[in-house]
This record gives sequence, C-alpha cells and structure tokens, in this order.
Amino acid sequence: MKKSHGKAPKVYDAFVGEFPQLGQAWEAMRAAEEGGPFGEREIRLLKLAIAIGSGKEGSVHSNVRKARAAGCSDAEIRHVVALAASTIGLPPAVAAYSWVVEQLAKTKKRAKARPGKDERVA
Repeated sequence: MKKSHGKAPKVYDAFVGEFPQLGQAWEAMRAAEEGGPFGEREIRLLKLAIAIGSGKEGSVHSNVRKARAAGCSDAEIRHVVALAASTIGLPPAVAAYSWVVEQLAKTKKRAKARPGKDERVA
C-alpha cells in the first residue's frame, strides 16, 4: 500500500511529541498494514467500514477523505454504508450516512476551490 497520508493534525504531532513510544507503535501498526493482501483502495474501504461499525464519526470523516484520495468513487464509499446497515442497524447506518455525505460534500467543495484536482464523481 502506498502511503497517502496527508499532513498530520497539530494535536497528533503534539501527542506524539509528548508520547513518542506511542507514535512509534502507531507507525509499526501502519507498516504492518502494508504487508497484507489488499491494495490501497480495498484497505481504505475496509477501514471506512470499520469506522462506520465502531460509530466513530471522526474516523468516518478521515476514512472518506483517504478513500477518495485512494481513487474510490462516491458510489463505492456510499455503498459501504449500505453494506453496514444490516449489521449495525438502521439508525447507526443513517448516522454514518450523514457523516459520509457531509465529508463527500466538503471534499467536493475543496476540490472546486483547487482547480486541476481530479474529481471522481459517481
């Protein structure tokens, strides 16, 4: 898997600065992901599904951004929510859908503000 990490949030940098061993452990986990059988697109969709299943709004937003950066279409990203619905239930799926739609809209708005970026619209 090629790295598609953007710039880390300032709070992450501060946390890792204070707790460097945790930062090293995190990087070791990230490196272990690269050794598996999945490509970057599949990893991004799987991690989105995990974020949806755990009900972590911030992780859903982050994984939508990363999935788009990995080349996943809006339709693929939205379909992950549909797949999760029968496992997590309708109310949590609707909440996750709102997070996904919100992030996709933000991503499109940012892309329009930066001409020349590839937009993958489904």
